[in-house]
Amino acid sequence: MEIEVVRPGALAQEDLTRWSALQAGDPMFDAPFLSPGWALAVERAQQGCCDADPARGVRVAVMREGGEAKGFFPARIAGPVAMPAGAPMNDYQGLVGAPDCALDPKALIAALGVQRLDFTHMLEGQPAFAPYRRGEAVSYRVETPDGFAAYAEARREAGSGVLKDIDKRRRKVEREVGPVSFAAQSRSSAAFDQLIAWKRAQYVCTRQTDIFDTPWTLRLLRDLLGGHDPDFGGSLFTLHIGDQLAAAQFNLRGRKTLHAWIIAHDEAFERYSPGLILFGEVLRWMDESPYRVLDLGAGDYRFKQQLSNARVMVGHGFVGRPSPASLIRSAEYGVRAAAEALPLGKYSEWPGKAMRRLDLLRGLR
Repeated sequence: MEIEVVRPGALAQEDLTRWSALQAGDPMFDAPFLSPGWALAVERAQQGCCDADPARGVRVAVMREGGEAKGFFPARIAGPVAMPAGAPMNDYQGLVGAPDCALDPKALIAALGVQRLDFTHMLEGQPAFAPYRRGEAVSYRVETPDGFAAYAEARREAGSGVLKDIDKRRRKVEREVGPVSFAAQSRSSAAFDQLIAWKRAQYVCTRQTDIFDTPWTLRLLRDLLGGHDPDFGGSLFTLHIGDQLAAAQFNLRGRKTLHAWIIAHDEAFERYSPGLILFGEVLRWMDESPYRVLDLGAGDYRFKQQLSNARVMVGHGFVGRPSPASLIRSAEYGVRAAAEALPLGKYSEWPGKAMRRLDLLRGLR
């Protein structure tokens, strides 16, 4: 198996078509982050910023056999380390390949010309990367193959009262404040700007890194919002209470999957849970759309646990060759594992949180 490494924008149309066909051929690959559109969009957003050095930037490793493209793996090269393309905004990683595409991860990092490859949300069902996983997390999904009504009935039978609670909160806010109105796939720049403002305020309040301090992240979102590809792009969903914007979601979309991505609401309506009401509206709207999966992503938030009816595992870890970069990463994981094995409560989580913070900062540079 030969590995050719190229910039996304340099891929031939034949390769882009092949990538899309491989993605469409397996439901596991329908995550928008695995689309050729994602790699292309990230490359456009980072031009003149993260890729000023010609040796850095987004690349696609193309696995070929007898001249035929068998698999595609996007990554961003940053010095001696490769990371997910679009990190830290990339919620799923993996090789999009034919069933007979056998990837050697060590050959992959050699082809990329790096000392190590980090991954943060590697999909299950990627056997080549299984030996390199250092931990895993649950990613939550809402699957509605038979429509919203069947999904709602199944959640009720499973003992979940979240949809009933959403309906009660909607009636309460309409009774006390005003009518609720929902807009799908909105193009409102004012609503988009307000969503970003809410999200940035949330980062400040929770003392998290503001990812929008880095210019390429907003360029990426605006580019996705303005796209017209039916199989990939960004979609804005809004909820108004009366004439006031109360909640918004900016979601990535694939062929049949929506990925809940940037989510925020007006704190003035907090007691009515407008974000949850908006999720209910999106799920109902999906009956009128081609989408049959709403992916909520990783993170053990209560609303994800209550809404989801399916789960997938994602893994974090790295592939490395003997080198300083691999030695450093191995030491980081060693400290993390030792701390997590100790009965120190929240303090046991500190090394893992520190690693995630450093990864986030490296991705934004």
